[in-house]
Amino acid sequence: MEERKYLKWYNKVGYGSGDIAGNVVYAFLTSFVMIYLTDTIGLNAGIVGTLIAVSKLFDGVSDIFFGSMIDRTKSKMGKARPWMFYGFFGCAVTLFGVFAIPTSLGKTAQYAWFFIAYTLLNAVFYTANNIAYAALTSLVTKNAKERVEMGSFRFMFSFGTNLLIQSITFGLVASFGGGAAAWRIVAIIYCIVGIISNTLSCFSVKELSDAELRDGKEEEDSKLTLVETFKLLISNKYFVMICVVYILQQLRAAMLSVGTYFMTYVLFNQKLFGVFSWAINIPLIIALAITPTLVAKARGMYKLNKYSYVFATICRLGIVVAGYLGSIPLMLVFTVLTSLGEGPWQGDVGAVIANCSEHTYLKTGKRIDGSMFSCTSFGTKLGGGIGVALSGWLLDASGYVNNVAVQSASCISMMNVMYLWLPFAFDLIITIILSFMNIEGANEQLKESME
Repeated sequence: MEERKYLKWYNKVGYGSGDIAGNVVYAFLTSFVMIYLTDTIGLNAGIVGTLIAVSKLFDGVSDIFFGSMIDRTKSKMGKARPWMFYGFFGCAVTLFGVFAIPTSLGKTAQYAWFFIAYTLLNAVFYTANNIAYAALTSLVTKNAKERVEMGSFRFMFSFGTNLLIQSITFGLVASFGGGAAAWRIVAIIYCIVGIISNTLSCFSVKELSDAELRDGKEEEDSKLTLVETFKLLISNKYFVMICVVYILQQLRAAMLSVGTYFMTYVLFNQKLFGVFSWAINIPLIIALAITPTLVAKARGMYKLNKYSYVFATICRLGIVVAGYLGSIPLMLVFTVLTSLGEGPWQGDVGAVIANCSEHTYLKTGKRIDGSMFSCTSFGTKLGGGIGVALSGWLLDASGYVNNVAVQSASCISMMNVMYLWLPFAFDLIITIILSFMNIEGANEQLKESME
């Protein structure tokens, strides 16, 4: 029997456009905050890394807190959409704050300004917005195919925005005269774009009623305490796996963002950062476009995700070899192939998390969709934050010096490790975890045991 359809094509596209907003925050922050702070404001990379690491201490609790709040929310807009809509206005203000550090302040005040703005952005506003946005995958449809399609559209916009930001930001900053004032102008532009796209996405879909989500069964999930919700989450091994994968993905992305330094000081061509962004993101977008078809042909997501990531990891090793050979064309070829392999998981991860939430519901009778999707925000912020912090620590430890034409041999070696070897190591671990993440099979067994 064919599953009921809940969404039109424009609902899926409209929902997906919300990741334009997510990435004018996240891609801009992870790719450029470190080089902005070190080379424009003149802050120490190691100290910045430490501040980011300390900031992450506030993030873990906030993810579960906002996920729980979404599960408890009842409004005309639904559970998640109010948090998504209003949360982004805070994102815009604090993102601007991160890239608007006054040059007239002393160094201590500049570090404090950055820490406060960065922490509010990540621990409060981005958390509320991102968890709510991700949770809509479970709240606007119960159709498995539509959930995969929503994820595909979402990440097509995500990687498209990421590509655009990585390709044009340096040029935009230069066109506005460079320096701190130029970074402020670029931040304002991105904030306005984010507000518009987030608003359009929020109102392009409508959440299902609680009764329909529960198949007519009444259950007062809103009475779950924060501790009870946390216990339900960590008792689901697939939730833990997804969190780890998300963290590793963001660590890898943060290391690839070191490309701003790698292209400048190793390949001596800053413009190559945009070229490699194309090689990463265009294949991802292509893979995302065909992910629903691939899932259908593979009769599920498990085998597709596992074997495509095996291919991606092998190709990631090819990038390492090509990098040490000094062959930019070969690096680009393996980068394209790696992205094609990573694409299916990116496209269907929302549906995988929805299945993860279903797993908890089948075992306990409790629906915690908002809390379950906290893994997306938790993994993104923790992995991305630690990744940026690690970048700062490693650069500082290797002897990186701001705004010099040639870096030391130890610094160049460290950039090779960060940009080439660490992404390969993270992909290898992800592949191993995905080989054990058969949520679909586990859910089928639970359903059979209940019949």
